[in-house]
Amino acid sequence: MNGIALVRRPPRALALGERTFVPARPVDAEVALLQHDGYVRSLVELGLEVRALPELEEHPDGAFVEDAAVVLDEIAVIARQGAESRRGETASVAQALEPLRELVHLEEPCTLDGGDVLRVGDTLLVGQSTRTNHAALRRLAHVVLEHGLLVKAVEVEGCLHLKTAATWLGDDFLLANPAWMNMARMPRLDVIEVDPREPFAANALAIDGVVLFPSSFPRTAERIASRGFEVKPLDLSEFLKAEAGPTCLSLLVR
Repeated sequence: MNGIALVRRPPRALALGERTFVPARPVDAEVALLQHDGYVRSLVELGLEVRALPELEEHPDGAFVEDAAVVLDEIAVIARQGAESRRGETASVAQALEPLRELVHLEEPCTLDGGDVLRVGDTLLVGQSTRTNHAALRRLAHVVLEHGLLVKAVEVEGCLHLKTAATWLGDDFLLANPAWMNMARMPRLDVIEVDPREPFAANALAIDGVVLFPSSFPRTAERIASRGFEVKPLDLSEFLKAEAGPTCLSLLVR
């Protein structure tokens, strides 16, 4: 078993969620449910134990469980999410994580979304975005220091989260859209740039060399595969409309 994945089925009101850098568009709730089922099957096939969180019909963005917490080896940091409308999502995530990790809760004035935290080795890269503020960065840096981790701020512009602009694929490979982030703040990594015609293609979920990746971005998928990764395409069209990607839909505990 490669660990645990916490997931939450998308509500029928998915189309009513927060939107920042994409226009509001109709979302087919039935198709979203089928796509979520396919995503979950892929996690199971990769050896993860999938645990379903309680459904939250009153929270349109509740399926994006990654934003509710940052799970590390010894602790889990429970976020105070940047959008006030989403803060009711965290209680059930904290309850699921409590038997698995020591919990640390961020409090006011901190705001942080888990989608802004990208771990690369012993460094937590934290996106300074519209959802994550400097108070949260300072608090997170203090919390993780005793666990041997460092925090580095990365300015994000033009997209929602740091993981909209970049995700780590493992080893020395970073998938990135350099137009949306300060690349000078990133570690020295082998950068796979998204195809310019696919600006939202930098969000991918890599598990033991397999990359779960939206089938909407075939050109960038070819770039990833050319570096030796197995790319598993998933139809996530309805979630892309909701400003989300593969990392958003699960919280991994490994």
